[in-house]
Amino acid sequence: MKYLHNLLGIFCGIALMIVLFITSIEAVTYWTPGYYEKEYKKYNVLEAVDMEMEDLLEVTDEMMAYLRGSRKDLHVPTIVGGEPREFFNEREIAHMEDVQGLFLAAISIRRWCLALIAASIAALMFLKADVRQVLPRTICAGTALFFSVLAVLAGIISTNFSKYFVVFHHIFFDNDLWILDPAADLLINIVPEPFFRDTAVRIGATYGLAVLAVFIVCIWIIRRQKMQG
Repeated sequence: MKYLHNLLGIFCGIALMIVLFITSIEAVTYWTPGYYEKEYKKYNVLEAVDMEMEDLLEVTDEMMAYLRGSRKDLHVPTIVGGEPREFFNEREIAHMEDVQGLFLAAISIRRWCLALIAASIAALMFLKADVRQVLPRTICAGTALFFSVLAVLAGIISTNFSKYFVVFHHIFFDNDLWILDPAADLLINIVPEPFFRDTAVRIGATYGLAVLAVFIVCIWIIRRQKMQG
């Protein structure tokens, strides 16, 4: 029975790590004031697309709303080169439909992981396990396992980001719509590859801090329990 308790706890820990990972992506993508403006200035995006910052940030807000599923389409009128036009062309819109699918799938996975955490805790209580003893230890184990795998993947990707950037697209997209032309597609100019590199680093740092916080809390609980006998 002890092995079952530990297995349920590890499931809970791994599910928690997935929740934190997806939330870290969401936090960097949606909840970081000034991040896009900073990146646009860093990579001279305004010159590349011939737009004012206010207009470009408004387009960005609409794009983020679409990815969250709170905007129906990506027909976004704006001013480019002093002339009114739709920011996204048909190829970009088709690609962003695929990207939206990834974002919404991640949110769905997070819901399932939260449900798994709740179910695991309920099962432990039903089995009369000492949840306060089991969870800190097993969450530490699940955290270490999941974080180790991600750390190895991050190390591999950092050796050649451009290569694995392409590999990522081949894995998650079954078409070539993601291969955009800077001369014809504005989207590639506002989110160039270095932008994705910066974003990946920021997500990694956010996730690392969240995992570290969970790990420290679990260790503190375990040590406190040992001191209390």
